[in-house]
Amino acid sequence: MTDLHPFIAGLPKAELHVHHVGSASPRIVAELAARHADSKVPTDPEALVDYFTFTDFAHFIDVYLSVVDLIRTPEDVRLLTFEVARDMARQNIRYAELTVTPYSSTSRGIPEQGFMEAIEDARKSAEAEFGVVLRWCFDIPGEAGLPAAEETARLAVDLRPEGLIAFGLGGPEIGVPRPQFKPYFDRAIAAGLHSVPHAGETTGPGTIWDALRDLGAERIGHGTSAVQDPELLAYLAEHRVPLEVCPTSNIATRAVLDLDEHPIKEMVAAGVLVTVNSDDPPMFGTDLNQEFGVAARLLGLDERGLADLAKNGVEASFLDRDGKKRLTAEIDAYTAQWLAR
Repeated sequence: MTDLHPFIAGLPKAELHVHHVGSASPRIVAELAARHADSKVPTDPEALVDYFTFTDFAHFIDVYLSVVDLIRTPEDVRLLTFEVARDMARQNIRYAELTVTPYSSTSRGIPEQGFMEAIEDARKSAEAEFGVVLRWCFDIPGEAGLPAAEETARLAVDLRPEGLIAFGLGGPEIGVPRPQFKPYFDRAIAAGLHSVPHAGETTGPGTIWDALRDLGAERIGHGTSAVQDPELLAYLAEHRVPLEVCPTSNIATRAVLDLDEHPIKEMVAAGVLVTVNSDDPPMFGTDLNQEFGVAARLLGLDERGLADLAKNGVEASFLDRDGKKRLTAEIDAYTAQWLAR
């Protein structure tokens, strides 16, 4: 599949499942670690490769939170956000719905208004300089419980920044049942936000059903275990509920043990709307271009198949109708020009 890499690199893309802090490049993580000398995070970008090698999902969460702790001021937030957009532009990502966990920053002392202003300033500057359109999904860190849910809902609804379009739930699934978060999702949905919780990454399909029934999920983050339940797969396909699939992430966190056995093949075969995403790309040694290459190998895709995969991301996004038309047309024009060479 190596001959597809140049095509993938130039392919216009949307990304729907990618985390704000988890997108910090080794260069940025090292710079932030150097600013905060009390952190255990390495200040050498090369040493971060070993630091970002995970034994299981719980270890990943520990490491992730150590990087979260490097974001201590609005200036840190702004730097991180702007540089994430720069990295996206290099991959021809035109539109991204970035999962942001404001509670992790405001609970560590960053003023809430300063946080909102930092991400919005970075968003507008990135669109002007790089042409990357960013939108926010504020997510509840599940491991922090209902107080975090209450605070995240308040920040999302009462301080809603211009770029905010969705409300999510991340962190560990084991021991963190989805139904308890229903009141907070109800509040966010009533305020006009879309529901995009993680579910079925490290737990069974029952968690996905909970996300659909209790949280009003319009998309499912990961949904890896959906293939264990034929009825669920049929429901997702019939109701066109997209799955945000992150293959390399699933291997890195041991949610899936063997990439060749990744359930993406069964998802596609069942007619589910599948999107491919990078999740926490530098932490997993990947990016969206690499994930498209993985999908090409697993699904046997050629250039047209990859273009269709890119259009899945546009269809599943919360872009407005005109924005979807423009980005879909850009994908089609790029593909036609490539194939005509």
